[in-house]
Amino acid sequence: MAPLILLIAHILKDSGVDCSAFLGGISSNYQTNVLFGKNSIVVVEADEYDRSFLTLHPDIAVITSMDADHLDIYGDHSHLTESFSLFASQIKGGGLLIRKQGLPLDSGHTYSINENADSIALNIRIENGNYYFDFRNSQVDIKDILMGIAGLHNVENAVAAIEACLRLGAAPEAIKSALASFTGVKRRFEYIVKNDDHIFIDDYAHHPEELRAAISSVKSLYPDKKLTTIFQPHLFTRTRDFADGFAEVLDMSDELLMLDIYPARELPIEGVDSELILSKMKLWNKRKCGKQEAIDIVNSEKPELLLTVGAGDIDQLVQPLKQILQNVS
Repeated sequence: MAPLILLIAHILKDSGVDCSAFLGGISSNYQTNVLFGKNSIVVVEADEYDRSFLTLHPDIAVITSMDADHLDIYGDHSHLTESFSLFASQIKGGGLLIRKQGLPLDSGHTYSINENADSIALNIRIENGNYYFDFRNSQVDIKDILMGIAGLHNVENAVAAIEACLRLGAAPEAIKSALASFTGVKRRFEYIVKNDDHIFIDDYAHHPEELRAAISSVKSLYPDKKLTTIFQPHLFTRTRDFADGFAEVLDMSDELLMLDIYPARELPIEGVDSELILSKMKLWNKRKCGKQEAIDIVNSEKPELLLTVGAGDIDQLVQPLKQILQNVS
């Protein structure tokens, strides 16, 4: 959710509405994850991981996803869904729930891209490597919005952010200007190298649907380039629970370098490792490797389109890989 929270905070700051914000990532615009304002508006990322979001009673809440995750905490998807429903019920009287169209919630203002919802993105297109779209709800039309960051998932996030910021008093043209100047979040579809010969993008994705969004966006932006993906699974339980989903999404790559699982807070689970995902994939051009081996492969192959993804210590590869691809003559 970090890009959405950053979008909302940036729009409010840039439009002159102002806010304070506690963010889920380092803002590229502000080089911090905490912003201070002069009014009573506070923007926070609500974390469902340990149910801590149930301590909040917001005036406006945005729910982007209720995908099965953190099943080590919740046990099954139904308990996760119950927690989201409880969170939605805790919105203050007279407040607003903004939710992605299709989520199993009974109330709220819906948003979507290219389908029927209360707020929608229309006419989405890519021009010169940039995403443009139109926004529409029952009262406002904003044409030809330029996104400062790439990705169809970020267009979807922008629809929710626009709706929230309109409710908080931001003017449509100020919102449009703010979206064009938004430069994103560290490790969320972050361009590390971007030149005529090489594209290198780093992303924090660690759930199949996040990974799908990242890979789909890369493929849509650069359909004629061969995509090399380096992926580090995060948590043994997540790998066990979503091995099929990871395999399906990673098959969208043209080449895959798979690192060992990053354990974080967990102990190993028998029979669960990176090979579990690889064994379910159809892609032939795939291999398991260590970090140094991945660096050596990139140094040898000099891929034209490289994506590193994961929530562990895969970020240690970013600078070495950047040096390799930036220094190619």
